[in-house]
Amino acid sequence: MTETILVTGGTGTLGRAVVERLVDAGHDVRVLSRRPPGADEVRRHASVTGDLSTAAGVGDAVAGVTVIIHCATTNGRGDVEAAQNLIAAAQRGGQPHLIYISIVGVDEVPLRYYRAKLEVEELVAGSGLPWTVLRATQFHDLVTRVFAAQHFTPLVVVPAGISVQPIDVREVADRLTGLAGEPAAGRVPDIGGPQVRALTDLARAFLRANGRWPILMPLPLAGKVARAYRRGGHLTPERAVGTITYEQFLDENVTPGGRVGARARKRGKG
Repeated sequence: MTETILVTGGTGTLGRAVVERLVDAGHDVRVLSRRPPGADEVRRHASVTGDLSTAAGVGDAVAGVTVIIHCATTNGRGDVEAAQNLIAAAQRGGQPHLIYISIVGVDEVPLRYYRAKLEVEELVAGSGLPWTVLRATQFHDLVTRVFAAQHFTPLVVVPAGISVQPIDVREVADRLTGLAGEPAAGRVPDIGGPQVRALTDLARAFLRANGRWPILMPLPLAGKVARAYRRGGHLTPERAVGTITYEQFLDENVTPGGRVGARARKRGKG
């Protein structure tokens, strides 16, 4: 069934992949953005201008939609307020199915960003709207940016004793697209990448892909957050449903010299 779907954060890493798949599936898609698109931008979807931080334009953006996929994030700085404004507009505009993408471990790892994501989950669940929450592990893109940020240093510093379970953003987008065509389901099973890998192992894979051979320095970290990561609170090995490995992602996106490939450049940062 064709849905009218609003995507927040539709210009980010995940949002772009979600919009592409929704359009391919035949849905009527709107993307909420704080700035109107450029006159020369080619689009297969509608763009609506609004600001979740102030609620300006959000009411018009949600009017008539049957599904909202909430991908927008400010790394925790304004996520709760943005969600409150979105939910309030959705409540006034009808009963759209609100789908929220969260992170595996938001209730286990005491990061400020994770706490904000957990609070948004609670707002969504208590909104009175039909709702679905999907938690995913870290994206390949995020892991790669951590390593690429150290491109010009003779040392690449990596937290010691910590593993991650990176997943390809396209597979998360596929899951969200499927959920958009289904009834609201509350908290659905988490989605994780195909492999649980030590960060040091992934760093070596990244360095091989871009032809660099600096000194890799594992750095032990202290504190509650590091302990939570070492315990694996952000992992979901029983839900390793992703199929694209980190090496496959690197083959597509990283060239010798550490440059980002065409697909990642087109997606931009989320």
